[in-house]
Amino acid sequence: MGVPKFYRWISERYPCLSEVVKEHQIPEFDNLYLDMNGIIHQCSHPNDDDVHFRISDDKIFTDIFHYLEVLFRIIKPRKVFFMAVDGVAPRAKMNQQRGRRFRSAKEAEDKIKKALEKGETLPTEARFDSNCITPGKFTERKIPSDQFFFQDFIYLTQREKGEHKIMEFIRSEKAKPDHDPNTRHCLYGLDADLIMLGLTSHEAHFSLLREEVRFGGKKTQRVCAPEETTFHLLHLSLMREYIDYEFSVLKDKITFKYDIERIIDDWILMGFLVGNDFIPHLPHLHINHDALPLLYGTYINILPELGGKKSLIFIGGYFNLALMNLNIFVQFDREHFSEVFVDLKWFESKVGNKYLNEAAGVAAEEAKNYKEKKKSKVSIFLDNLEDETEDDDLFETEFRQYKRTYYMTKMGVDVVSDDFLADQAACYVQAIQWILHYYYHGVQSWSWYYPYHYAPFLSDIRNISTLKIHFELGKPFKPFEQLLAVLPAASKNLLPTCYQHLMTSEDSPIIEYYPPDFKTDLNGKQQEWEAVVLIPFIDEKRLLEAMETCNYSLKKEERKRNQHSECLMCWYDRDTEFTYPSPWPEKFPAIERCCTRYKIISLDAWRVDISKNKITRVDQKALYFCGFPTLKHIKHKFFLKKSGVQVFQQSSRGENMMLEILGEGKLENIASSVLGKSVFVNWPHLEEARVVGISDGETKFYLEEPPGTQKLYLGRTAPPSKVVHLGDKEQSNWTKEVQGISEYYLRRKGIIINETSAVVYAQLLTGRKYQINQNGEVRLEKQWSKQVLPFVYQTIVKDIRAFDSRFSNIKTLDDLFPPRSMVFMLGTPYYGCTGEVQDSGDVITEGRIRVVFSIPCEPNLDALIQNQHKYSIKYNPGYVLASRLGVSGYLVSRFTGSIFIGRGSRRNPHGDHKANVGLNLKFNKKNEEVPGYTKKVGSEWMYSSAAEQLLAEYLERAPELFSYIAKNSQEDVFYEDDIWPGENENGAEKVQEIITWLKGHPVSTLSRSSCDLQILDAAIVEKIEEEVEKCKQRKNNKKVRVTVKPHLLYRPLEQQHGVIPDRDAEFRLFDRVVNVRENFSVPVGLRGTIIGIKGANREADVLFEVLFDEEFPGGLTIRCSPGRGYRLPTSALVNLTHGSRSETGNQKLTAIVKPQPAVNHYSSNSSISSGHLGGLNHSPQSLFVPTQVRLLVFSFFLPPYKSQPNPGIENFLASLNISKENDVQSSHHEEPPSEELLSPQSFALVRICRSFCTVTMTVCQVKLSNGLLVHGPQCHSENEAKEKAALFALQQLGSLGVNFPLPPPIFPNYPPAVPPGTIPPVFPQPTGKVFGSSKYLLLGRLGGSVG
Repeated sequence: MGVPKFYRWISERYPCLSEVVKEHQIPEFDNLYLDMNGIIHQCSHPNDDDVHFRISDDKIFTDIFHYLEVLFRIIKPRKVFFMAVDGVAPRAKMNQQRGRRFRSAKEAEDKIKKALEKGETLPTEARFDSNCITPGKFTERKIPSDQFFFQDFIYLTQREKGEHKIMEFIRSEKAKPDHDPNTRHCLYGLDADLIMLGLTSHEAHFSLLREEVRFGGKKTQRVCAPEETTFHLLHLSLMREYIDYEFSVLKDKITFKYDIERIIDDWILMGFLVGNDFIPHLPHLHINHDALPLLYGTYINILPELGGKKSLIFIGGYFNLALMNLNIFVQFDREHFSEVFVDLKWFESKVGNKYLNEAAGVAAEEAKNYKEKKKSKVSIFLDNLEDETEDDDLFETEFRQYKRTYYMTKMGVDVVSDDFLADQAACYVQAIQWILHYYYHGVQSWSWYYPYHYAPFLSDIRNISTLKIHFELGKPFKPFEQLLAVLPAASKNLLPTCYQHLMTSEDSPIIEYYPPDFKTDLNGKQQEWEAVVLIPFIDEKRLLEAMETCNYSLKKEERKRNQHSECLMCWYDRDTEFTYPSPWPEKFPAIERCCTRYKIISLDAWRVDISKNKITRVDQKALYFCGFPTLKHIKHKFFLKKSGVQVFQQSSRGENMMLEILGEGKLENIASSVLGKSVFVNWPHLEEARVVGISDGETKFYLEEPPGTQKLYLGRTAPPSKVVHLGDKEQSNWTKEVQGISEYYLRRKGIIINETSAVVYAQLLTGRKYQINQNGEVRLEKQWSKQVLPFVYQTIVKDIRAFDSRFSNIKTLDDLFPPRSMVFMLGTPYYGCTGEVQDSGDVITEGRIRVVFSIPCEPNLDALIQNQHKYSIKYNPGYVLASRLGVSGYLVSRFTGSIFIGRGSRRNPHGDHKANVGLNLKFNKKNEEVPGYTKKVGSEWMYSSAAEQLLAEYLERAPELFSYIAKNSQEDVFYEDDIWPGENENGAEKVQEIITWLKGHPVSTLSRSSCDLQILDAAIVEKIEEEVEKCKQRKNNKKVRVTVKPHLLYRPLEQQHGVIPDRDAEFRLFDRVVNVRENFSVPVGLRGTIIGIKGANREADVLFEVLFDEEFPGGLTIRCSPGRGYRLPTSALVNLTHGSRSETGNQKLTAIVKPQPAVNHYSSNSSISSGHLGGLNHSPQSLFVPTQVRLLVFSFFLPPYKSQPNPGIENFLASLNISKENDVQSSHHEEPPSEELLSPQSFALVRICRSFCTVTMTVCQVKLSNGLLVHGPQCHSENEAKEKAALFALQQLGSLGVNFPLPPPIFPNYPPAVPPGTIPPVFPQPTGKVFGSSKYLLLGRLGGSVG
């Protein structure tokens, strides 16, 4: 649970803390630690709000195994893989666990009750309770089968809180004499207090891995598949530096040495005061009310006054009791109350009452009587003094009573005595010391806990300098004892039967600890989940006594479960080999050659003496570890300011730590120092790049190299450079680039660049690739992206020492291609085929490798590509749907988006709650669409027939809602009582009925996709699967044995991950590909077909949706059969179709994605092409444009057609003629017009036909009188193209006609509310004829001459 809201607050205050994990730039880590609690929750209950949701144990275990594997593949730890499952927690933690689980059980019960009251039928299976899962048996499966596990020690522990067991292990490693201070740690977990835990290690290279957190907007269902999850790395190396900046003002104020390590310890303590898992937050200390900045300010003010006391915490994690005796925070409570007091004085002036409440009045009268008694004994001259201090007395009286009321109402005491306050202070200080021990040293007492639901005021924590704090270690609960201590009666089935009556029977001696109803108190918080759960604390002695009488009834298996498990350490040993039987044969086969060894580690093996918890110090500026950012390399100044930096979905409201970069050099000096060299860009999250140009807006220096050259010019070698002067357009573009980059740094990172005089153009490092020289020597060389990106010079870091451990033992061809190793062919023939290296001793001296290639049967997709229009979903503009539904285009647009309805009426609203009753089929701000329903073309939204059916059903269900919104289109929010004003109508029930229908409709479960994504529709994907299955049945695979030049072979090695195997390959929809990335979810060598292309600003971020030929564990469902889809980068694929295109020279007309050489990924003014290629669904928003094709324009005369007496469609065709058009001129330079779909009212006649011609294929487009282009399929001849285009135009016409049948529904088993046919309009409109009175011929004997 951690510290609520802390993660968001700290991320916005220090904007550069986190970065999105990108596969090609993940730091190299030594150790990976997993807090398994987060993974278990992620996989076991992804949708708590859905009372219908059910999940099997098998599904949970499968998802957990897969999640573990993906996290391991992301980080690839070099030494240690540590999995920590939450075991029995200390007693101090159980109070929080108990309250949270009681609240969860009550919320679930209320949701089920509401669902039943609505008449919903719930599944008969019991809901899954996530408390009952314990993962295991993972290491035995993975170690012998994956090479990455060979070098790791794997630990599995199931005791205490997982993250604290991890910290115990780190402390024990640090205590070893051979500990490397540059060890690189990565800790995965969801709790915000992991930030504090990581900082207690005082390790220099420590990062936290966690799923992306989205704040603001509609709550979305949690994504379970790790492939669909965006991960973030939070760098504690930057956190340490930001904390240093936060308290840097102390350097000039204190008389003792400034020590950042001591400051960090104090910072951690201040974080505890706003609440954590063990104690409640102090009164009025709320993170979202700037509690932490107030604490920081108080700390900065009092630390210089402490003399020799250098911190709040002594070295070793002991609380500084003498310091707290100074009552340093008393002013904090007074300042907070002074704000309240001002409000009270205003209230007094309004109501005429001197005191706020009766208790305050009683306290004031007591004080007054006391003064009156003293008055008779002192001089009369004191009367004047009392008049002057009356306001101060009133403040003190109200302040005392303010705190007195808090203790009386919250803690239920009748008298707030000095003894009570002393006990509160001692108990809270003891709690702070216990937590410090737990974070820095481990558990010091298993039985201690904080015995109150509320905390005292800071100003009442005093007179504690002589307090003696002592903890008895005790022993932890057993598993069943903890479950009975924290679970509500609703979860009794998780316990053995013999204990269950203790939670439910009236005769149970501990029945009062399981109340069916209880109160909660927000206590100043805003969210219900933050409320204090007011249930009694468990009495440990009574609990154990009650269980004692039941223990004898435990079964043998239950007794075995009721034990503390020890830690398990596993490792790979090539000398050990045995058969390991599968514990789960349905999911995992037995391991025939298992090389895993393990040993049991005692529970206390990692406990370290407090005195040995040392601090390691590292000079980060001396040696840079790639991927671990630091602020030290660029001169800058820092300050706090409310700048609205947008770290999450909304601009921050609090202060941001802003960084302002200082200084830069002259252009000539800059060019000579960086051109052709390697530098680091994107400070502070540095990435290595090769500089190819530099410009000051008027002059540009750039490398003059042959195409394909990517050389670094080291030492005194002068790079081949050229200087040019920029024209007006280039200067304007340069200015836009600078503005875009500066705006991005300010808006997202909180970094002020100021005026820029130079922009560096560079190619980012993509990875390393083995290169073979003429002598057969093998070297691992850096590879740079083809894409050139701009970076302002101030953010460039050069001349630093970077640590690089990616050394290679591969020096010769024998090392690179040993026998039995897997390779892929990058030459023709057999391009992309998988091969196995044979003994090449007799040919390797000639520079060749002997390989046996497998040549599988490939499906023929040519016919499907030519006829894809038959299966593609047709999309129409909103006005077409509006005409057919009899509503306005505004209603179509509004209902397919979001519509918010509030409670009550506009004049008398009931609260702020608003329900969204829109269909949510389009998302303009997020640039997302719902495939199969909506599509964005340029700035216009298009809708499918499925969207039309859904709107028609909605219209049938709620016509009054459509009518009201049509009449009040100017409003943003609508209200229940305004829409349904009748006395007999219940607007709230109507809204709930609509929401229930929307949630129950299958469309609510469909995933969104980016509008930049090119996709093949589900029907086409299904046809591809059919073709693949036909190919499998032929089974004509063969093998060939050849000798190959080594540069034509690609071997999947970890050192080459991130490098594109064939840089010349272009990827298109329908292309056949093969996965060449080893040791990941997709099996290496598995073939598939590209069904989607997701463009990106950077070349390395482009992703391809691939339908693979076989199902595999971890596979996704992407408009395809379950478990056959996946999203992969270019570096993971070899394009088989590219090989066949290169071999035959046949350029097929499919969408090509090719990154442009210099896209400004910062500038909002980047030009974006909106052209279409062959009518395929290439997104106009994508930064990657199709390769251009040659355009030939034809115009021809169509003679009149005399129809024959044929039935059906022939009669319809006979009523049409083609107009004679002589004014159309051909042009070879004209761009294809943007495609629009047909409006029934404007359709009149066919005018001309145009053709796209490639080497072997022709596509004809029919242009109508309203400017609409209808394209036909690809054909081998011009005449065939014209005929088929005309037929296709007729099909398009039919799909728009009111009485033509609709395409089959996407959900065939979900019947529409409105039957097919004409839909009765809600708002009567004059209907126009679909076809004009003139008769034109659409089909006939096409002829004439080319104009």
